[in-house]
Amino acid sequence: MDFRDILEKYKSGEIGLDEAMSEYKNPGMEELGFATIDTDRRKRTGIPEIIYASGKTTEQVRLIVERMYQKGLDILATRATPEMFEAVKTVVPGALFNSLARTISFKHKEEITGNGYIVIVSAGTSDLPVAEEAAETARFLNNKVVTVYDVGVAGIHRLFHKWDLISNARVIIVVAGMEGALASVVGGLVDKPVIGVPTSIGYGANFQGLSALLSMLNSCASGVSVVNIDNGFGAACQASLINKL
Repeated sequence: MDFRDILEKYKSGEIGLDEAMSEYKNPGMEELGFATIDTDRRKRTGIPEIIYASGKTTEQVRLIVERMYQKGLDILATRATPEMFEAVKTVVPGALFNSLARTISFKHKEEITGNGYIVIVSAGTSDLPVAEEAAETARFLNNKVVTVYDVGVAGIHRLFHKWDLISNARVIIVVAGMEGALASVVGGLVDKPVIGVPTSIGYGANFQGLSALLSMLNSCASGVSVVNIDNGFGAACQASLINKL
């Protein structure tokens, strides 16, 4: 909250003097002891504070969500568990859980911004948890999202069945495990940014996604960039920034 927002909220009676003074002393931060919430991140970077739930306790996630909700912030938690969702519902009754994506989300207002849509393409059904994390994140960031699932290179004709949807997107996220070849195939056919997301799906020599990561990094398709293994969240953040340029 910037200084003008603090004064306006104090003037309107939304916050009292003590809270206004606290905001003034700690602009852009909410201290919880175990966490410091970056409340100004959206203004600064275009991407708000988002909770990475893995490694946190259920109670820590609940307390962070509760404070963000009280401050009027939209909420997205990634890598969340059903137990975390049950705890979050006690403080944010309208929260939603995508069990496949492992995300908890809540928005005070739904809106769509950006110059087009983001398409998320998955090679296989086994890649869907990562693809859905990307989809949930992109929607949370106010983008229109289209999904095209299970169109990998083992049956490449499936890709072209949905080609108009893919080729007309502003940004394309390609999620693939095994050898990760789909990112190169798509990248060699479009004039749009392609963000490759290698997944940890595959047999032993996949090395938990390392083979797909290296394949995407070594792509000879010139428009392909790559995020970390299983990082659907990171891909969606980058795609959102591109979509809103």
